[in-house]
Formats: sequence, structure tokens, C-alpha cells
Amino acid sequence: MKICQLCAVDFTLYHFLLPLIKAQQDAGHEVVGVCSDGPWMGSSTLSDIRTVSVPISRNLNPISHIMSYSRLLRLFRRENFDIIHVHTPIAAFLGRLAAKRAGVKYIIYTAHGFYFHEQMPYWKQKLIIMLEWWVGRYTDVLFTQAQEDAEAARNLGLCRGGVIQAIGNGVDSQSFHPSNDGGALRRILRAKFDTPENAIVIMITGRMVSEKGYPELFDAMKGQAAILWAVGERLPSDHNKAVKKVDIPDNVRLLGYRTDIADLLRSADIFVLPSHREGMPRSIIEAMMVGLPVIATDIRGSREEVVAGETGILVPVGDVTALREAITRLIADRALADKMGKAGHLRASKIYDESLVIELQMKQISLLKK
Repeated sequence: MKICQLCAVDFTLYHFLLPLIKAQQDAGHEVVGVCSDGPWMGSSTLSDIRTVSVPISRNLNPISHIMSYSRLLRLFRRENFDIIHVHTPIAAFLGRLAAKRAGVKYIIYTAHGFYFHEQMPYWKQKLIIMLEWWVGRYTDVLFTQAQEDAEAARNLGLCRGGVIQAIGNGVDSQSFHPSNDGGALRRILRAKFDTPENAIVIMITGRMVSEKGYPELFDAMKGQAAILWAVGERLPSDHNKAVKKVDIPDNVRLLGYRTDIADLLRSADIFVLPSHREGMPRSIIEAMMVGLPVIATDIRGSREEVVAGETGILVPVGDVTALREAITRLIADRALADKMGKAGHLRASKIYDESLVIELQMKQISLLKK
């Protein structure tokens, strides 16, 4: 079958969709990756994959969206795809409209976390649900990562085809695993980032925007007997508020974009992700896989991954006091942190291996062929 994997930016294609694309290619399918142009489009890792650049804005400019829709429609008609598999909110919306108009046989949507959530104004939440319902009339298969999203999709009728399946999320267990080098790399990386060898290191991985909870985290880190490694950068297409450097305390190290996430996690002691909205964050799974206790917000996705009191601690969204107390607790109680980290590793190893997520999607494609 000829499959189009569509997302808004090349960051998503490179970092999240490659394993699925390669599995589909290995199964004999012809796969084309479609997204906006960017620095990862020229990566050698994508050299074995045919990619097509179609500008897709992540803002709410209707003119740019109409232009993207027209380009996608022409592409779909020209390529004659059997399956259009859409990802990320705006690309998924425009892609499904264009795929339906082009007469594509099967339309699959992976919701990496519905854009509507309990933290937004009621009217905005209802508007987004209405739009999801509309393009759900053109959706044959709806994958969600979180079980809560799958339940919401069923209750709201967001898939005309009726196939709604929570596939979870996962990472490569060969790359993300506990340290086995006796701490050698840990010492090297700590020296590199001006961090004492015996310091407690807290780490966050995520785009440097406010909805990831950075302002609250920076506030909660003030006066803590620990160092925070903040890994990530703000994408050019991000319209969420940027983090102000003036609010960053002295015990925070901004590491920027990194490709050695697994090594950094193995050199840290605690992972934190105080996001306002998530799908099913891969960053938490990565941390659990290497054996770190996790502090996260009590939101969809995150609360499915973190078992409160067993593999980590859940705190309310935007609650700096609760976040500060959770960090202080795990800094002070190293036995508890170690126990949670080991429990998290066992949980992640059993249910969050990337191969399981890919297998579920491949099985559904096989059913479509029949």
C-alpha cells in the first residue's frame, strides 16, 4: 500500500514517526513523509525515506491554512495514496479534509493528545471538540496514545469509522536503559555542565515554552539543594509563550537541544514534567526506562504513565507550592526516590516498549487491507 505520513513540522517526523515509517517500509509499503520544511528534512537519518515539503503553519491564520489545504489536495490527487495517516492538530485537521476531497480510501488519525483539555476556557474547549467531531466524519481509524483520550473520543463520537484504539506510547529499550558503565559518563557530563559530581540533578525534557510548566518549575527550584538540567529549545513554529530568561534561577542549567537524551537521563537523579497539556509524553517514558522517579502534573497521559506514590509523584497543574514540596521530598528521601525509580523502570519495560506501539498500528493496517 502507498501510505502518506503527514505532520506539521519536520521535528515531529524526525523524532516521533521514523520508527513507524521504517516498520511500514520493512513490511513492503511505500511511505512518503509530508511536513513543513526544516533543518531535520536534510538529515541523513531521513535519507532512506521520500519526503515532500508542504508548508503547514501552526498558528491560526486562515489564509495560510487555505493555502496548505490546497497544496495537500493537489499532492494527494497526484500521488494517489491508499492511506493518509495524519498527526498533530492542524496538519490532522487540514489533512483529513484534503484526503476526503481527494477520494483517499483510508484516513487514519493519531491523536498525540487532543488539543482540547480541562485547563482551557469552556467555550474554546467546545469549539475544538466541534471541529474534531466534524473532521471525525472523515476518519476511518482513530489512534490515541492515552486511554482517557480514547474514552473521550468514543463518548464524543470523534471517529466515523468507529475504530478507536489507544496504542500508548513507547521508546527504544535498547537506547533507554539504566546506566551500566559504573558512572563514568555521569561524571563526564556533570563536569561538562558545571554540576558537582555529588549534586542531586533534576532533569526536564521539553520545548522551552510556558505550557511545559517551565515558569512554575523555575520558581519551584529557587532555594533547592539541587541542580536542574533543562533540555530543549523553542521551535520557530511555537506560538506558546517563550520562557523569560530573567526568571531562571542560578541552579538551572539550560542545555538546549540535545541528541544524547538517554545519557543525560542516566546522569540525572529525578525527572520532572509539570506540563499543562500532554498526549502521552514520551519524555516521562524515557525517564522511567532509565530508572528515574518522576514528578509530573495530574493531567491526561502523564497520570496514566506515573503511578502516584509508586513510580513518582503527581501535582496539580500550575501549583508551584505542590511542585516545590514534591521536589524537596525526593531530594531529601533518596531511598524513596530510588524505590520509585526502580518501580518505574519495571513498569515502563513491560508496557512502554516502542515495538509494542508499532505492532498495534501495523496490525490495524493489515486489517484495512482485508
